[in-house]
Amino acid sequence: MEPLIKAEIEQDVYQFLIDEFKEQKSTLRIINGMPDHVHCLFLLNPKKSVSEVIKQVKGHSSHMINQHDLLNQKFAWQVGYGAFSVSKSNIKKVYQYIKNQKFKHRDKSLQDELESFRKLHDIG
Repeated sequence: MEPLIKAEIEQDVYQFLIDEFKEQKSTLRIINGMPDHVHCLFLLNPKKSVSEVIKQVKGHSSHMINQHDLLNQKFAWQVGYGAFSVSKSNIKKVYQYIKNQKFKHRDKSLQDELESFRKLHDIG
């Protein structure tokens, strides 16, 4: 993963994502991330699948980033994504986790974080 979402364009990128979540009628609770990835907490439109919404959000935001020439190169999100359902009782915890992304990643990379998550939840 390349660190393409620099501070100068971060808010524009997030706004493109926000706009498309609205278009997909999937309520976005919070968005935050790092130069090489983004975390979003949203309520899925019950008439759509996660894959449909993510495909549209990634596609639209890539198109807008390129159309607005935010980078000196063509932008595309990585292939694939990670998605996890969250119980209502854990929404506040996940919200805080996403809110504190920049602080958390000072000490732990995304790969380290994912590996810890896999071990904690016994995921292959």
